[in-house]
Amino acid sequence: MSVNMVAVASMATPSITISFTNSKSLSLSSSSSSSSLPSCWPSSNSTLRRHPSSCALTLRCGAAVFASSSSPSISPNSNSSSMIVAALGIDAQPERDYEPLQVMISGAPASGKGTQCELIKHKYGLVHVAAGDLLRAEIATGSDNGKLAKQYMEKGQLVPDHIVVMMVKDRLLKPDAKDNGWLLDGYPRSLSQATALKGFGFQPDIFILLEVSEDILVERVVGRRLDPITGKIYHLKYSPPEIEEIAARLTQRFDDTEEKVKLRLNTHHQNVEAVLSMYKDITVKINGNVSKEEVFAQIDSALTSLLEQRKAASGSVAA
Repeated sequence: MSVNMVAVASMATPSITISFTNSKSLSLSSSSSSSSLPSCWPSSNSTLRRHPSSCALTLRCGAAVFASSSSPSISPNSNSSSMIVAALGIDAQPERDYEPLQVMISGAPASGKGTQCELIKHKYGLVHVAAGDLLRAEIATGSDNGKLAKQYMEKGQLVPDHIVVMMVKDRLLKPDAKDNGWLLDGYPRSLSQATALKGFGFQPDIFILLEVSEDILVERVVGRRLDPITGKIYHLKYSPPEIEEIAARLTQRFDDTEEKVKLRLNTHHQNVEAVLSMYKDITVKINGNVSKEEVFAQIDSALTSLLEQRKAASGSVAA
């Protein structure tokens, strides 16, 4: 793993490449002479060893500088002043000494699931996995699973469970999902899918269920409108268009009618009940009738509690 770091404190704007040499150290190399670097930077090709209280470093792409610190997360080889990475669009955080979260989230159409997934992903750094997105990506890249799926779709048929499950399995086995944890969005949708995932060894730590009353769901869906030019979604009540010109061109999806929404909700409820039988011991039901901030506060509390339990368990094992 390597990350390019830009020295914003220098007029010459030299770069530093930081690479993991092993689980205990970082190797640095500079694109320019060390004399052009700020005095607080380590010398070129030096090695930063991890601080005893830290397992390693997790680096995210962005610009960064080194700065002195009295309580560092890493220390240089020498006995000189300690240093840490000061974030300017980059985070340097201790690597977890516990297993990352594995989360499933389910919610009816218009339950706000997409919004909550974004909030969860942003705070917890989980890899967001949605079966629909995977399906489209696999078809676009022409993978074996994608080619199989395309054959069914071109015939107007549903893609069989075993193909979609394989796509999900392959995605959850990728290094980023294994290292950072995953957030499985709206999947599994049936008991057979849940059983297949369990057979592959995927067991979530928590199953989040967004509960929203049917009248609110119907109102949210029926009021949705699409701007065919920009692709932006509006709502006649909650997020109306900014100007009349936009309002005049908005369209409604053919299935965003009260009759069709209720049919979709009925199917969703039946599927969720079957899936819940698999995850009943780890299900957390969230009141989705409130604002998105209040909904996330509930989810955040559940995930934070889960993480604290995991940290405590990891600490007791280490002790």
